Amino acid sequence: MESLFPLFAMAIPIIAVVGGISVAIVRIVTQARLEELSRRERIAAIERGVDPSKLPALPGTAQEPYPHGDSRLRRAHGLLIGGLILVATGLGIGILAAAVEPSKNHWVIGLLPIFIGGALLVCCRVIWPRPS
Repeated sequence: MESLFPLFAMAIPIIAVVGGISVAIVRIVTQARLEELSRRERIAAIERGVDPSKLPALPGTAQEPYPHGDSRLRRAHGLLIGGLILVATGLGIGILAAAVEPSKNHWVIGLLPIFIGGALLVCCRVIWPRPS
């Protein structure tokens, strides 16, 4: 049983990375296929004489979640999400390390992700668009 622990310890991150990359690839391919099918459907409708202005918008061109393509707001949201995830991860690691061995100061391991997450939150605050 002890010889299986290192195997599982190495398999978990490998599976997570491969799974994440696979999900991203499948999502990109699926989105491209949906766009291709909607374009074909639109072309077929135009060939049959349908007014193009009465057709629904193509997928991906609908309401953009960020008004006027505001890249600063998009970047700020990304930093906010990343910062909150890292702070929560650091707190979880610190609490877990303190619970496993309370007599030692292993909780300090959680400080690195907490500080990195805090830096991302500060960056988010700096680039957040201010109302004019």
